[in-house]
Amino acid sequence: MNLSTKFPKLLLLSSALLFVISCSTSKRTQEALNSGNYASAINTSITKLSSNKTKKANQKYIYMLEEAFSKNSARELKDIDFLLREGNAANYEKVYNTYLRLNSIQDRINPLLPLHLSEEGRKAEFSFNDYTNDILSSKERLSSYLYTNATNLVKTASTKYDFRKAYNDFVYLDKLSPGYKDTKEKIEEAYEKGIDYVKVKSYNASDKVIPQPLEDDLLNFNAYGLNDLWTKYHTNPQKGIAYNYEMILEFVSINISPESINQKEIIKEKEIKDGQKYVLDTNGNVAKDSLGNDIKEDKFIKVRSVFNRLAQHKEANITAKVSYFDLNTKQLVNTYPITSGFIFEHVYGTYTGDKRALDKDLMDMSRRNAIPFPTSEQMIYDSGEDLKLKLKNIVVAYKFN
Repeated sequence: MNLSTKFPKLLLLSSALLFVISCSTSKRTQEALNSGNYASAINTSITKLSSNKTKKANQKYIYMLEEAFSKNSARELKDIDFLLREGNAANYEKVYNTYLRLNSIQDRINPLLPLHLSEEGRKAEFSFNDYTNDILSSKERLSSYLYTNATNLVKTASTKYDFRKAYNDFVYLDKLSPGYKDTKEKIEEAYEKGIDYVKVKSYNASDKVIPQPLEDDLLNFNAYGLNDLWTKYHTNPQKGIAYNYEMILEFVSINISPESINQKEIIKEKEIKDGQKYVLDTNGNVAKDSLGNDIKEDKFIKVRSVFNRLAQHKEANITAKVSYFDLNTKQLVNTYPITSGFIFEHVYGTYTGDKRALDKDLMDMSRRNAIPFPTSEQMIYDSGEDLKLKLKNIVVAYKFN
């Protein structure tokens, strides 16, 4: 196929594809309008008309926008009227948000006006309302409701959850109406009363000494990157705070294996090239090639080496448990076992015989020497790195309420 016939066909296919997509979009928009999903019909129509409001193919979207806007406004205003007649203060948020939606739709349509309906020779009609006073009055009523409701919730709260709900309402109120009465102070009050305070301590029931740096690291909750709004862990309990829970990290057992060096003898044999030798003919003379030159061939020999593999080994294993206690009921809430370990292993070796028989990994091993074993304290500390991760996972996953 040449270019002169290829491009028209591609153009035809592209045009057909765009037509199908356009028909599909308008059909979905009409279906949304017919089913009462006015928001979807409005959004699609505005998007289409924003790209080209004078395009003939977009005339249908002007009709659909006009109809969807009218029906949506009527329904939303009817809903507002019902909510206000119901007399439930909890409806103020719905009323306020509905007025905001109505105003937002008008603000999005306004830049598109005028919209001409060419077949009818008229402009599309949109009955805009000024919702400013409605928005302000519903916002004031909502603010008053939020303040009163959250304040009463703090006064009558029976659980931490009540304080947290009040906190969320006050935060919402502060965003809605910044500086409203003493909202900032109310936020702080609800927050302080909604926090679960947990005092943390460790207990060593094993027969080994826990390195102080490890204990400090394990109980340094700031280093864990925890960010829980409603839970505060204190390793150093503070005066004046009523703690709700206690978390105890107990070291149950710590086992350190003896230092050992395991030895293994490895015999390696290999055939290797070792120069060249003359090829002899049947008479025992040096064979010649067609040019009269002496013929040579590779000479192979068998080499042997005995490798002595030495492996230094030492293990540490820690068994611990995390227990949560409710300080109000004096009851154990939950216990989580933790096991952790660390293995020290260093491999080196020596050999006798021909080193050419050894593989690369054995040659590398032969270049190493024995090193000092880590102390038991260091082994315990190294085991603690894994222990810290497991402890963090427990703390992050645990929820008090």
